[in-house]
Amino acid sequence: MVKTINLQVHDLGFIPYKEAWNIQKDLHQKRLDGETGDMLLLVEHEPVYTLGKNANREHILHQSPNNVEIIQVERGGDVTFHGPGQVVGYPILDLHNYKLSVSWYMQSLEEVIINTLGEFNIVASRKNGLTGVWVKDEKIAALGVRISRWVTMHGFALNVNTNLRYFDVIIPCGISEYNVTSMELILGEKIPISEVIATLIKNFKEQFKFDE
Repeated sequence: MVKTINLQVHDLGFIPYKEAWNIQKDLHQKRLDGETGDMLLLVEHEPVYTLGKNANREHILHQSPNNVEIIQVERGGDVTFHGPGQVVGYPILDLHNYKLSVSWYMQSLEEVIINTLGEFNIVASRKNGLTGVWVKDEKIAALGVRISRWVTMHGFALNVNTNLRYFDVIIPCGISEYNVTSMELILGEKIPISEVIATLIKNFKEQFKFDE
């Protein structure tokens, strides 16, 4: 299979989770059928808690936390929060064009976020044995994907100006011993979402070797 030369990037703006989920499923099937190329969807969501396919519901500490909807989805990982001020990325890639390795793909997504944060003077890294991107001992980005016939969906969520109080009523990603953080909290000021998105797109293209 010939590698896709160009990446289709779609900034979906601020939309409900279920709407973006339906768009993903439709585009994922089209990618499986060879009807479209590789793409990256970027979005902000209304507040929502999502549970991965093997998530422990006890990691939601209240039955209806903050009156926010809870949705079970088919990605990997445990419970997480999506909401305003968070950049969520959904790559739909055929890994036949890259490397047939889940660990390589996850590490590549982490690298995109680490490099993006570096451009905002935030030193981020991986934490041994734990998925995601970390600033010291605090998690700034969560990852959870689904890969079917080596085509990806779901992806990553980077806390930019996120209201972190939403995380207080869950055990994020099932990890109780560490806190979450955001770019705003670290830098002491709100960060324009558009600047973060532009930097993410640039680093995504570089990491996966797309032409401009």
